[in-house]
Amino acid sequence: MNPMPPEPHGDATPKVVGIGSRATDNGQDHVGGLLVAVREMTLKETGNLVASLLDNVDDTLFDLAEKAESNASQTEYFDGMRETRKRRPRIERLFGERVTRGFADFAAGRQPRGSEAQRAFSASGELSLVDDRELEESLAVSSMVAKADARLAPALMALNQRMSVLSGGRVTTNTNNPLGPGALTEAFREALGELSDVNIRVRLIILKMFERYVLKVLDALYHDVNVRLVQAGVLPQLRHPTVTHRHAAGSGAAPQQPGPQPGSAAAAAAAAGYAGDVADELHSELMQHLTALLAGRRQHLYADMAGGYAGPGSGAASLSPAELLGALTLLQGESRPLPTLPAATDTSIAIDMVQRLKDELMLQIQRLSGQAKAHVSGSDEDTIDLVGMLFEYILQDHTIPAPMQVLLSRLQIPYLKVAILDRRMFAHASHPARKLLDQLADTAKSWSEESDRDHRLFEKVKGVVETLLQDFDDDIGVFERQLTDFTQFVEQNRKRAELAESRATEAARGRERLQNARRRAAQEILSRIDGRNLPTLLRGVLTRPWANYLVLIVLRQGVESSEFRAAVHFVDDFIATAEVPQGDAARTQYRNALASIEKHLRGGLATVAFQEPDIDRLLAELWKFWRQQLGESAPAAPAEPPVDPAIVLGVNADAQPAITDTAPDVEDDLNPDEMSVDVDAGSLQAVRDLKVGGWVEFVDDQGTRERAKLSWISPISGKYLFVNRRGLKVADRTAVQLAAELMGGRAMILEEVPLFDRALDAIVDRLRNAQPEPPRHTEA
Repeated sequence: MNPMPPEPHGDATPKVVGIGSRATDNGQDHVGGLLVAVREMTLKETGNLVASLLDNVDDTLFDLAEKAESNASQTEYFDGMRETRKRRPRIERLFGERVTRGFADFAAGRQPRGSEAQRAFSASGELSLVDDRELEESLAVSSMVAKADARLAPALMALNQRMSVLSGGRVTTNTNNPLGPGALTEAFREALGELSDVNIRVRLIILKMFERYVLKVLDALYHDVNVRLVQAGVLPQLRHPTVTHRHAAGSGAAPQQPGPQPGSAAAAAAAAGYAGDVADELHSELMQHLTALLAGRRQHLYADMAGGYAGPGSGAASLSPAELLGALTLLQGESRPLPTLPAATDTSIAIDMVQRLKDELMLQIQRLSGQAKAHVSGSDEDTIDLVGMLFEYILQDHTIPAPMQVLLSRLQIPYLKVAILDRRMFAHASHPARKLLDQLADTAKSWSEESDRDHRLFEKVKGVVETLLQDFDDDIGVFERQLTDFTQFVEQNRKRAELAESRATEAARGRERLQNARRRAAQEILSRIDGRNLPTLLRGVLTRPWANYLVLIVLRQGVESSEFRAAVHFVDDFIATAEVPQGDAARTQYRNALASIEKHLRGGLATVAFQEPDIDRLLAELWKFWRQQLGESAPAAPAEPPVDPAIVLGVNADAQPAITDTAPDVEDDLNPDEMSVDVDAGSLQAVRDLKVGGWVEFVDDQGTRERAKLSWISPISGKYLFVNRRGLKVADRTAVQLAAELMGGRAMILEEVPLFDRALDAIVDRLRNAQPEPPRHTEA
């Protein structure tokens, strides 16, 4: 029975059958087949391009890891490499499924849903509250898609019209075209949901790689699809652009030339260059968003402002950059002297100075111009505000110690001048002024009065600040020179600190191994004694010299060695001599075992540096005991007074044995306070996430603060060893102890993200949260 034809008007039944289904109507069969063909061409081409992208993720992230400014950042890149390799098959499969679903939605007339952040944009372009991670990804996607739409506009225009024919006449735009840049980018973004545990910065880099490896080479796909549809008779009269440079399907290279072979020097160089491009593009997009927020903030301020200086469009002439720089240079020359010693702990005065700089600048401009109102351009005013917010953040950032915060805050005017001279500072992470401030802040993070008693670091940072205040006029090269000099200073101190740190780590490692060996010796001996009331002499041999011998075996040969097994077997044989043999056979066996016991005991005692006379004296006492056990009389000898077992064992009578009857259980000994301290899961997870190289600030009972770097985590006890910037040991903590200190405010994990990145993220949050709510409409 033939199906009924679709209603011509007002029916929800789609005019194009679902992809893959077949209708008896020849026209619809032809159209459905064309849509299937377009889908398969898209899946094949984009699948190959995404595969090429994923082939290059390792090179790109590895290059960024090599250039990382902290151990934490380097670890994030390596984690991203590992997770991408592990989940690559699923990413590729999910991308294909999402593209396929896009074609199905197109065939059914459903609109693409889009991301959460995209849906949060209102018609006026304002943002509602969305997850920061979602927002950052959406901003990157929007920028990528906008550039691709503009570049591919001619091909897309023809393609959209032909896809409208395939959809039965529905309007097709760049937004709902299933092979448009927007749909493909969203498909890849959804597939990257597999990397949800990966740091957002790494995800954004991989997302940006989609622009280079896919969006920038879509010309060929659109050309092939347009040609295929023209050959099928779909709007053949439309002209479409030709692709001058073709690329091999699936090569993933830019269309101009084949890409370098993976692993080659050229590939490494390409990855290095691209990694820098990706980072700069991400910063540029953040700056675009930041600029929009600042402009919106300025408009709201001017709506209510009643004087002081004129806003844009007020009729007053804007100051030129040279005039603005001149006013700043005068203020720079009036700067107060820098502190001579790192004594400042209250940053309120510095915060007030930072916040008043804009007003002081406007007054300076009014004096210079002789006008009642000062006016700067909107972009210059945004720059003034942005630099002000940057230095306000520095003074509120607990990662930097207060004396260093006060010192760095004096760089506000030089950095404002740089921002006016070269606006790339905020958009390019490689800008020398930006790198210098990041380096100063990262080094200052490790500063404490205890670790800098000679004030070498404080004086060096102070010297950099003084040089910039005194020498910087308009030559940005001074930042490059100061960066080179300061980096050399840091490197020299790092090498000295590494030697001390290595010694501290080796000492801690040695103590851990010794404690672990003693613990194992105690376990082996006490588990075999098992509450027996051994004679004092026998117990003394096991808990003193033989315990030391076992410890030495564990340290030298290890617990899997034949020497260790023989030493433990000796303990069993030696304890057995405390039992009186019953019967002739038992006495014979007892007597035969004594020669082997004596041999092993002599060897063990000699290994732990017992002198031969001491060994002979000890064995003489043991033979007296063994003969007594056998019921034999000792050979005739002159009467001697009783011998003190301690003297026989060659130790001081007051000395503690190597092990005692109350040797702790291994778990209790490893973490003695694990069972008694309650910590929340969040604090404990923060400790678990702390990587070697991360910094922590400790506060003692007197309120003294000491900053320390995690140098080593014991694989035996799990203890965390911390050293100061000079490489000297500051503390060691178990995970639970450190978590408890975090909870109690006696410790704080310091940020690893570069200062500029932290500050810009905080400024974006501050501006977004300060956006006024739209007016609410009430019912009449």
